[in-house]
Amino acid sequence: MNDRTHARLPLVTALIAGLVFGLGLLISGMANPAKVLGFLDLAGAWDPSLAFVMGGAIAVGLPAFTLAARRRNALLTGEPMHLPTATRIDWRLMGGSLLFGIGWGLAGFCPGPAIVALGMGLDQALVFVLAMLGGMVVFEILERRA
Repeated sequence: MNDRTHARLPLVTALIAGLVFGLGLLISGMANPAKVLGFLDLAGAWDPSLAFVMGGAIAVGLPAFTLAARRRNALLTGEPMHLPTATRIDWRLMGGSLLFGIGWGLAGFCPGPAIVALGMGLDQALVFVLAMLGGMVVFEILERRA
């Protein structure tokens, strides 16, 4: 494998992983905010399908992450894998989780499905993605000041 091919391998792998993830979101209906909001509506017409999608993701992901944690050089490029090491629950984690939950509950989107829905041409996805990008910019500005 030459250096040029070696440099493109992470991009190709990321593209394939993104396409599989997006296709899974489309097939499961999770790119539809009404489906997500139906899951969050416990007092109304509750739709449990998101719980099954999450359960399936955990069933696939748990063994993969367990294996990855044992193999530090598991990347196709031979580079070391950088898995999260933080174990502390602090105000940043709690605040971020709270903001994520509020946004998810109001809009019915989280970042992955919002990008997929944006590709489908949904207007509310555009509003969500612009707000998400704005939040990222504000975060970066605050991080640089801290």
